[in-house]
Amino acid sequence: MGYKVAVIGATGNVGREMLQTLADRQFPVSEVAALASSRSVGREVSFGDDKILKVQDLETFDFTGWDIALSSPGAKVSAQHSPRAAAAGCVVVDNTSHFRMDPDVPLVVPEVNPGAIAGYKKKGIIANPNCSTIQMVVALKPLHDLFRIKRVVVATYQSVSGAGKEAMDELFNQTRAIYVNDPVKPERFTKQIAFNCIPHIDVFMDDGATKEEWKMAVETRKILDPDVAVHATCVRVPVFVSHAEAVNVEFEKPVDEARAREALSHAPGVVVVDHRANEGYVTPVEATGEDAVYVSRIRRDPTIKNGLSFWCVADNLRKGAALNAVQIAEVLAKDYLKK
Repeated sequence: MGYKVAVIGATGNVGREMLQTLADRQFPVSEVAALASSRSVGREVSFGDDKILKVQDLETFDFTGWDIALSSPGAKVSAQHSPRAAAAGCVVVDNTSHFRMDPDVPLVVPEVNPGAIAGYKKKGIIANPNCSTIQMVVALKPLHDLFRIKRVVVATYQSVSGAGKEAMDELFNQTRAIYVNDPVKPERFTKQIAFNCIPHIDVFMDDGATKEEWKMAVETRKILDPDVAVHATCVRVPVFVSHAEAVNVEFEKPVDEARAREALSHAPGVVVVDHRANEGYVTPVEATGEDAVYVSRIRRDPTIKNGLSFWCVADNLRKGAALNAVQIAEVLAKDYLKK
């Protein structure tokens, strides 16, 4: 017997990816509903290779009798409709930032803390972490188990798809404008994104960090370990899909490079591609459309005691959002809902 699954925000980048991922992984569905705002009602979206769904109005949708909702409509919309769905008995896996730091809502990466899913019963909601946090903690988990992480310093190189379809359009349009010598006008971003890097994602906070940087710190502590210190610098780069991160880790125990590489090689969700030669590493282009978190450039950091550096790359729309949400739903179906 299958599950009735609603996808909220079905016309957005992540919503479309959620529908595709459900189909790709053959999630046991009996019915799928594609939900979005009233202006998208009647539009068609694909579910797998051979099924078309007509978008329904989220505002008036009745969640009674539905089992799981995968939600990515934006934080304000989710704040209204995720509790409404949960109240009707539909377990919500929410991809927005609204519920992540709620102490009664589990924040889950299935390769890292699957047991936290049990906490969904408090509010009927499970939070999907920020895309940049997800790929980092998947790579950090096996290292933390071995050597105990003390501190993480990370610089991210985040693709424009993390800011939505309009941001992807802006990169395309600015690139084209530069080639034909037209004026470049920033709209979605604070500065020109084409052929440029912008060290500014989300709003600035009082301490000088951006909210994206704050998210990486607090979410890592909630998911992995409250004692892990994280300092992040988050940068938007002119790449359409997939985020990259340069991660430097200080451990409590002596770190062995060979043991670290071995642990990462056997960790769920991680693929190590680490050859000290031309092309012996993974870039965002190769990671796009893939499910794994790719780890490369693993090496000791001799400037600190017990230090290690690595490079990790993942598709932010898949593992950074849709795939992680579907994996949560898979654990829900297998261990908790059990039809």
